[in-house]
Amino acid sequence: MDKLRALEYFAAAAHEKSFSGAARRLEVSVNAVAKLVATLEKTLGVPLFERSSHGLILTAAGENYLNACLPALAQLTEADEQTRASVARAPGTVVVGVQHVIADGRLTRALPRFHARYPEITLDIREFQRITEEETAGIDVFLVMGWPNLPHLVQRRIAAKRFIVLASPDYWARHGMPTRPKDLERHNCMTIRALGGTVMDLWTFRRGDEEEAVTARGRLQVSNAHREMAISLALAGEGVLRVPEWTNLHDMASGALVQALADWESTEVPPVNLLYRASVRRIPRVRLFIDFVTALFQELETTRDPQVTASERPNWLARHYGRSSATQTRGR
Repeated sequence: MDKLRALEYFAAAAHEKSFSGAARRLEVSVNAVAKLVATLEKTLGVPLFERSSHGLILTAAGENYLNACLPALAQLTEADEQTRASVARAPGTVVVGVQHVIADGRLTRALPRFHARYPEITLDIREFQRITEEETAGIDVFLVMGWPNLPHLVQRRIAAKRFIVLASPDYWARHGMPTRPKDLERHNCMTIRALGGTVMDLWTFRRGDEEEAVTARGRLQVSNAHREMAISLALAGEGVLRVPEWTNLHDMASGALVQALADWESTEVPPVNLLYRASVRRIPRVRLFIDFVTALFQELETTRDPQVTASERPNWLARHYGRSSATQTRGR
């Protein structure tokens, strides 16, 4: 029996004079309150309440027991309040492993809000290329885009992101803007390797009941660590790039990059994941960061119309240093 919870349920039932009132107050089921109070009575060997048509009435033993317990319950309540107050300060460092695309696309702009809210928490932001069991040592929280398979970590999907197709106005003027995905086959498409090494050259799209897949080909492919090179070349008019929708928002707003195929949606929608060891959730400063990041991405999700749902883990993730388009070819 959870003795502390039993005392809490007993005191609430005595105050409300009913199990149902105690249940509403504690936001639990009536059965949970009645069952735990009955177990407490059985442990003590005396009835604490008399049940009547007017509700619960404390017995003499129950009244004496309640009076004896109230000071201890009051001390526990005060301890809870003091703990909550200390959590609000929660000084210390949270070590965060975050992919560059998430840091640039979403996290960085939100950090002033976090620091204003929790000025005594220091963030140690670290870059990583691949999450392995060995590389998670010393890092409290990971923010990862994709479909990681790390059973030793708690994994929460907190958002999903679409891919969009961009190029400079000059490039589109010289080569023509595609009207459907298959048109991309005649363009210089710059491709990026996933963290696992696979070249993400299979770009899939949907518009209503129509679906099209195109194998992107071009004069440049870059590793994930060098994705900024591809973005710079796109800005210089060198070719077409598929990027997460958060990437280069300022360039799109200024007109330096222009989206194509806006009436088509990418069918590959990676989730954004929050990963951490179960034990760090009990550290107040880490919990505050986890809650902040979760709320941050929930804000993004609620502003979308229509809502975006992450797609299933793609087959090409099983390949290493190959091409995602080879999965499609093999499946035909």
